[in-house]
Amino acid sequence: MSFEIIRSDSAAILFIVMLYIVPTPIGNLGDMTVRAVEVLRSADLILAEDTRTSSVLLHHFDIHTPLRSHHKFNEHETTDSIISQLEAGMTIALISDAGTPAISDPGFFLVRAAVEAGIEVQCLPGATAFVPALVSSGLPNDRFYFEGFLPQKKGRQTRLLELAALDHTFIIYESPFRLQKTLEQLAQYCGADRQASVSREISKLHEQTCRGTLEQLAVYFKEHPAKGEIVIVVAGRG
Repeated sequence: MSFEIIRSDSAAILFIVMLYIVPTPIGNLGDMTVRAVEVLRSADLILAEDTRTSSVLLHHFDIHTPLRSHHKFNEHETTDSIISQLEAGMTIALISDAGTPAISDPGFFLVRAAVEAGIEVQCLPGATAFVPALVSSGLPNDRFYFEGFLPQKKGRQTRLLELAALDHTFIIYESPFRLQKTLEQLAQYCGADRQASVSREISKLHEQTCRGTLEQLAVYFKEHPAKGEIVIVVAGRG
């Protein structure tokens, strides 16, 4: 394992040659941490889900590290070469379009391969959409289940039945185009009176959280179609 000293304006920061998982803002660029910027500047290579999207972020923070595409369509083909670069001593940072990589985004496959190869992996704390959505929902959060995206077809009914039976709060990611259908199905399987919340555009200009029963939320979003990224938080059956 090798080390190098990277000088910042304020202090000397020690970086280990490893794979860094770096969260990026889900909306407000002010949510980017100082440490995340330092890591991205010091890395030898940044892997990005969409280089066009990430180029805007990197330009904003004056980061000039080489950028390479790494997404769900090529990760199986590129992971071996990335592991070889890490083993050769490169420091590599992985980012997604927004939020924390591997949380409903590419990243797990590469992290697993790095761990199996004995490579150091470090995930920086940072933005993840479901945490602010859960906390602001007003629903119990001492225990919760993160589902992520529901299956669109095969297995969807089974997952809805399993989620409806949970005793604690659960969280679903959804697109605005499927929100209405999902809310109606949740009301069907969980009961129309089950409490829930829908958060969208978290940390952005038009951030909104709506709370109520699943039936009320289904009616509201039928009349007011949503835009942006969606997080649904549903109370447990207890």
